[in-house]
Amino acid sequence: MDLKLYYQKIRDMESKIPDAFPVIISQQTDDGGKAGSFAEVTRSVAAKMIIEGTSRIATTEEAASYRQDCAEAKRQVDQEAEVNKVQITVVPTAELARLAGAKKEKA
Repeated sequence: MDLKLYYQKIRDMESKIPDAFPVIISQQTDDGGKAGSFAEVTRSVAAKMIIEGTSRIATTEEAASYRQDCAEAKRQVDQEAEVNKVQITVVPTAELARLAGAKKEKA
């Protein structure tokens, strides 16, 4: 394997990728790689994986769908975290007694 040619191909592919963080889609490989997994990677990693034949650049529609799915998943996780928050208020004993006394007077 000519390493100069290999790295030149990677540099050429990297210069052709317009996005700083492109979305790639894995392809099936002989060593057990699964096809169809999405990932958002750096330009250099994308170029390397494309040259090695383990992935391809996602189309604009595929990338938009992937990013929308990621945003929705994050929104759901954030919402779930908000629901699971426990809020605690520290009240001094004197204030608690005053509040309890005010409640008894109203009743």
